[in-house]
Amino acid sequence: MILKIYIKNMVSSRCKNELGQILTDMGIPHQNVELGSVEILRELSLIQELDFKNKLKTSGLELMDDHKTILCEKIKLVVIDMIHYSDENIKVNFSVFLSEKLNHNYTYLSNVFRSITGMTIQQFIIINKIERIKELLLYGELNLSEISYKLNYSSIAHLSNQFKKITGITPSSYKNTELAQRIPLEEIGNA
Repeated sequence: MILKIYIKNMVSSRCKNELGQILTDMGIPHQNVELGSVEILRELSLIQELDFKNKLKTSGLELMDDHKTILCEKIKLVVIDMIHYSDENIKVNFSVFLSEKLNHNYTYLSNVFRSITGMTIQQFIIINKIERIKELLLYGELNLSEISYKLNYSSIAHLSNQFKKITGITPSSYKNTELAQRIPLEEIGNA
C-alpha cells in the first residue's frame, strides 16, 4: 500500500533531504520524496504519526491533511519553482499557468490561497520575485536588464519601482548595502 502524504514548508532540496532522513531514522519505508509530498509504503500507527509530526515540526515542516491547505501549498510550490528554480520563461499569464498546472479555476485557487495565507497569489508572486531579485543581485552574475527579462518584467523601470515599493530602497542601493537581508522561502506566505 502506497500512501501519499503532504508536507507543509518544503521549499528546497535541504527540506527534501531532511524529510528523507527523518523517515529513514524512524524506519518508515518511503519513496518519491518531492517538494511538498512523499509516498510512504505503509500506514503509520498513531504513536508513529505523533512522533513523525513532532520530528517534522523541529525541522520547520508540518504534516498536512486538509484539502485546502494542501492546495495552498501546491500553489506556493508552483510559484516558488517557477521563480526560483526554473530557467523557463513563462509566456502566459501566471493565473493561466497556475490554473493549467493545478487543474482548478483561478478564482477558486485565489480564494483558497487568500483564506489560508491572508494574502493574494499576486502578492505572493511579487514577494517571491523580489526575493529572487535580491538573490540575483547579491550573486552579481546578471545585470538589472537580464534580471528583468529573466523574471518576466515589462521593463527595468517596472522591476525597480516594484522592488522599491516592497523593500523601500532601489535595487542598486540594495546591492551596495552591507545589510542586504532576504526572507527565507519557507517564511513567505505563512500567516
